[in-house]
Amino acid sequence: MKYQKGFLILGICVLTMMLMPDLAHAGLESSLIGIKTKLTGVIMPLLSVIGIAVAAISFFTGNPNAKQHIVYAVLGCMFGFGAQAIVDFIAQTVR
Repeated sequence: MKYQKGFLILGICVLTMMLMPDLAHAGLESSLIGIKTKLTGVIMPLLSVIGIAVAAISFFTGNPNAKQHIVYAVLGCMFGFGAQAIVDFIAQTVR
């Protein structure tokens, strides 16, 4: 009885996927490109700016580790804003 429910659910899922071609034939590559674009174009630069802001607050409040925070924030900005170039370089190298 337990297996019959599993096969019924599996059959309904397969039938649904066959009737909805957009879902059934969605490209994995296009989804991954969209994720890459969001990460390298929006999220990484945003995190870089937040890191600079936190380092600045650390500096202005007189934190003894402020220099280290600023160095890490600058390195984070280099990677954050350069993420798209780094990904493109690696993609061209692999091809």
